[in-house]
Amino acid sequence: MSTFNGLVSEFPDIRIDFFRRHPSHRPPLVCFLSHVHSDHLAGLETLRSPFVYCSPATREILLRLEKYTCRIDYVRGVLEARQLTYKHLRKVMKALPLETPTSMEIRPGYKIQVTLFDANHCPGSTMFLIEGQGKAILYTGDVRAEPWFVNSIARNPVLIEYTHGLKTLDKLYLDTSFIEDIPFQSKSEGIAYLLRKVKLYPPDTIFHLQAWTFGYEEVWIALSKALDSRDADLEKVHVDSYKLRIFRSLNPRSADTPFSADSHLAIGAAALNGHMCGNSQHPGCLTSDQNVRIHSCEKASMCSVAQKPGVVSIRPVVFRLPNGESIMEAGVGGGGKDFSQEAELDWIANNDIDEFLQSLPSYNDMDKGMVQGLRAALQAEVASGRRLSLKMTIDEFDDDLSTGLKDALCLLCDKIRQKFSKVPSAQQNNLRSDGLPNMILFPYARHSPYPELCHLASIFKPKDIWPCTVDQRWKERGMTTENSADVSKVKR
Repeated sequence: MSTFNGLVSEFPDIRIDFFRRHPSHRPPLVCFLSHVHSDHLAGLETLRSPFVYCSPATREILLRLEKYTCRIDYVRGVLEARQLTYKHLRKVMKALPLETPTSMEIRPGYKIQVTLFDANHCPGSTMFLIEGQGKAILYTGDVRAEPWFVNSIARNPVLIEYTHGLKTLDKLYLDTSFIEDIPFQSKSEGIAYLLRKVKLYPPDTIFHLQAWTFGYEEVWIALSKALDSRDADLEKVHVDSYKLRIFRSLNPRSADTPFSADSHLAIGAAALNGHMCGNSQHPGCLTSDQNVRIHSCEKASMCSVAQKPGVVSIRPVVFRLPNGESIMEAGVGGGGKDFSQEAELDWIANNDIDEFLQSLPSYNDMDKGMVQGLRAALQAEVASGRRLSLKMTIDEFDDDLSTGLKDALCLLCDKIRQKFSKVPSAQQNNLRSDGLPNMILFPYARHSPYPELCHLASIFKPKDIWPCTVDQRWKERGMTTENSADVSKVKR
């Protein structure tokens, strides 16, 4: 999860990916949003000004997001949820084209130039190159810097000055969600592994892919293509209405010009939603039809077909170890459960965590481990200024959008204890009657590991590197974030 506070020391009048007020700093004159994952939206729902710039895809997705925030009712001992949307920000959110330097005069006589680049993380996710007043920084947001991606960045005409030593970045604001020195499988390797597995199953097998957040769209497309029928039609992927509504927004078509040329706001949008070929409409792979082989509907709204016995579950993992174990991703690095409309605890401004815990009706019933886990999670939340995911979907609340406080906190503690969990290879060996596994785990990380971060930093050789995700345990290990002109100094 990102812990970046939005402040860019080189450009004090801007904020990126954090929109709460900083009492010790003057309000921003311009803001930027890299993508729509929850940990990058802190405070955005209450923002009224200034403008927030982002990619066209990010804007369309954001305006259709539905989230739920919770507050504690101490008297009743329950959590009360309310729906949160961003529709009211339609006039505040402004889209910028990618790879196009754009000059902005944010106050009289003070100009900056901003360029957006795809971040290989999820639809609409971008990096920001910001230049002006003799300074230059690159903010990566969440990024998967695979070798092919770094090579494309190195030859981008807008960045050539920085990747070939003609200019030097003052600072690289880097996604440090993972800093363990472990090489991850590439996305293409993960997808190829998955396709080899699914092709072993009989042609009438039904698969369910658990895609809990944005960033797994390439997997849908690859499965659709690999399992297509002999008449060259793509196999459809059934998704719930919430997903379908969001992804359809990536192919906007004005009601006034329904026969205008196709417009696709993200790579792969046409494959997901369909496109025109001459005078013919070619459908995409996403569908609301339940009678298909591939499903990616959420647990809370899972269709009857995906719940049938014999359905093979497909789950992405961060990476696979040589011994066959897999490391599961539990929302780390952002995203949480954006598709399942997960409830989040409202941001706590009071730094006295112990007093907060003792005020809970269920405090005396908690064991020591639960209290310690909650305290650590709440301390991290207060420090980051972000909401804490409760690992509960809104469907688990009562009709009045409330639920018991103790049960919710127990689920939260379970989540804290299971930030990362290893899944032994034996767990995948629950076999169907035909001898094939009923679960397929495939490696598909949306963030870069340490070796990839080093590769990305090496092509820029910035004066300084700033980690955008800081783990409180770093201090215990003697890690530092000061004057880190090399990623290795962030790590050790």
